[in-house]
Amino acid sequence: MNDPTDTNDTSAQGPEATLVAGLGRAIKAARLDKGLTVERLGRHAGVSAGLISQLERGLGNPSFLTLQRLAEALELPFGYFMQGPQSQAGMVVRAGERKRLIVPHPTEIVHELLTPDLRGSLEVLRTSVPAGWSNEAQPFHHPGEECVHVLQGTLQVTVGNASFDLAEGDSITYDSATVHWYTNPTEEPALIIGAVTPPSF
Repeated sequence: MNDPTDTNDTSAQGPEATLVAGLGRAIKAARLDKGLTVERLGRHAGVSAGLISQLERGLGNPSFLTLQRLAEALELPFGYFMQGPQSQAGMVVRAGERKRLIVPHPTEIVHELLTPDLRGSLEVLRTSVPAGWSNEAQPFHHPGEECVHVLQGTLQVTVGNASFDLAEGDSITYDSATVHWYTNPTEEPALIIGAVTPPSF
């Protein structure tokens, strides 16, 4: 029932510890808003009650799959779990004000929101994709259109039955209702920008 990529590492310090604590508060607030006990949420999500309790206390490092299961069980977009300071201006997101989501998979993938929030008609993410990372086992599909641009490194993007190798400076645009996933097949991290409309993260 547990996702094997979850860990019990509680040694995070500084900004990362703040993000983990914020994530725990977000999970607990959503659970209480839905009127769910920890045990009932665990059954709905296929995640152990002990792990949920640990996450709500700001401990551990949830995997991508665990967060995806929790979001689905809580009927929330995945981006609900992004944490960070509120932007002081409605249109501007300063470099130090990006909402972030850090997910071990088992190596760390970092998503940063470049748009102020997910309430508008456009979502833009800056994502650091670690070497060897792939979400083929949990592919994406959602309504709308998506464009991915590679800032650094190499990324393989699969859309339906077609795969495309993208190098630095390359972009790809596709119907995001088609099942798609990303793979970084190299030994170096990749940095990408993804634009999605409507927001679906």
